[in-house]
Amino acid sequence: MLQVYKMIKTPVGALKLVASDEGLMAILWPNDDPKRVRLGRLAEAPQHPVLLEAARQLRDYFSGALTMFALPLDMAGTEFQRQVWQALLTIPFGETRSYAEIARQIGRPTAFRAVGAANGRNPISIVVPCHRAIGTDGRLHGFAGGLDAKYDLLALEKRRRLNVA
Repeated sequence: MLQVYKMIKTPVGALKLVASDEGLMAILWPNDDPKRVRLGRLAEAPQHPVLLEAARQLRDYFSGALTMFALPLDMAGTEFQRQVWQALLTIPFGETRSYAEIARQIGRPTAFRAVGAANGRNPISIVVPCHRAIGTDGRLHGFAGGLDAKYDLLALEKRRRLNVA
């Protein structure tokens, strides 16, 4: 399967968007651990339709014009990881959920540490909003883009939500 990428500049840094013909596969951060998201060989294809649409929606998200992404996704992971990632997609814009709340949501109430690990392997940061997952104590924990980026994303959403309400 051909995997293609496009680089974009955002307020949280340069991001590498990766897609297949099926959908968006990954959003990678500048200092991303190469073991976090396993991909094959990538070919640069800045005009690929999935990448163009992902870039457009991310631009709209950062400008405050978009609160929910509508992109085809092609995420590779275990069944448990995919359950966690699907649960992340249900967290409303500008809100957060604890790892324990997500564990209960997927029917695995004692698996909050495993939820945290699956959250950390989310290949499509921002679009699959792993930045909205926090510790039970309300503190921010690990994020592929760094805690500053996680804080910035949450602050952007909170400001936008307050302006709309």
